[in-house]
Amino acid sequence: MKNNSVFDQSPYTCRMDWGIHGAISAADRGDIIIIVDVLSFSSAVAAAVHHGAVIYPFPMSGKIADFGRATGAKVLKGKREAKLSGEPSLSPVSFNRACKGKKYVMSSLNGAACAKASAKVPALFAGSLLNARKTAKAAESVREKTKSSITVIACGERINGSPELRPCIEDYLGAGAILNELSGSKSPEAGVCSGAFENASSKLEQLVGDCASGRELKAAGFGKDVLFAARLNVIREVPVLIQDDLHKPYFKAYSSE
Repeated sequence: MKNNSVFDQSPYTCRMDWGIHGAISAADRGDIIIIVDVLSFSSAVAAAVHHGAVIYPFPMSGKIADFGRATGAKVLKGKREAKLSGEPSLSPVSFNRACKGKKYVMSSLNGAACAKASAKVPALFAGSLLNARKTAKAAESVREKTKSSITVIACGERINGSPELRPCIEDYLGAGAILNELSGSKSPEAGVCSGAFENASSKLEQLVGDCASGRELKAAGFGKDVLFAARLNVIREVPVLIQDDLHKPYFKAYSSE
């Protein structure tokens, strides 16, 4: 269904919204979309692409084994199981140079679901604190060609498949870091988000580590993921969603050429 409401952020070039509904609305408008799921989908995709892998996003529901066979990509195990066997997973620190040239299916309730819900846009990027500056630059290069606006989506949390969204500060800060690098007019929503990042930029590690999602991951034994994902502008690669020969969407490193 098209979003025809006049009470949206359409007067502005740079916008900010939340979750799947925000992503669908942005796709309906034909915006460039940046998906931000700091803990951990976007950070894991950025780490994978940094090491030369490609990632097929897949929501938590569906026939993931069939999808893996169709794409020829390895379906990633859950983080706990993969950690025991030393394999890559939704954990950002699990990717390394051995992943170069490999294809993986990464399941995620939040980031992957948002990407799937809004795939048909001028460009869809996976942004995070790790690659905020480069993500903004990539989005602006597409905007110069298409004249489309940019919407940054903080994915938030949907716990145990619940349709209810829990806003989370790590995604808000990641979105703000990207918006802070974007030129063009910002909606009030985008401006406040950018301002929140500016206020918090000197204590990202503390805030991401002590927020609900950060404490949850640390308690589960994934404290290294939290520390990794809280770093700012340390990855140059920007994952962009494209389609393979079977029209299956996957993330690879963006090139403006």
